[in-house]
Amino acid sequence: MEPSNPFDDPQGRFFILANARQQFSLWPERCALPDGWQQVCDPQPQEACFRWLEQHRERLQPGRFVTHQQQKGTGSE
Repeated sequence: MEPSNPFDDPQGRFFILANARQQFSLWPERCALPDGWQQVCDPQPQEACFRWLEQHRERLQPGRFVTHQQQKGTGSE
């Protein structure tokens, strides 16, 4: 039985999206992409998305945090 909520489907395929604030989201392949979000990768299984996020999590900081750190001169350029 297919889950009624596409976000809860562990067998589904998902995009990883990013917005202008450098926030990330998993987005079901079968749903239209939301305005203001850009595709980071092609659709892939949920578990592959989680692995990608885990591998990149140290670099996944909200844009306002990065901007604040750069203004303080402590950002990693």
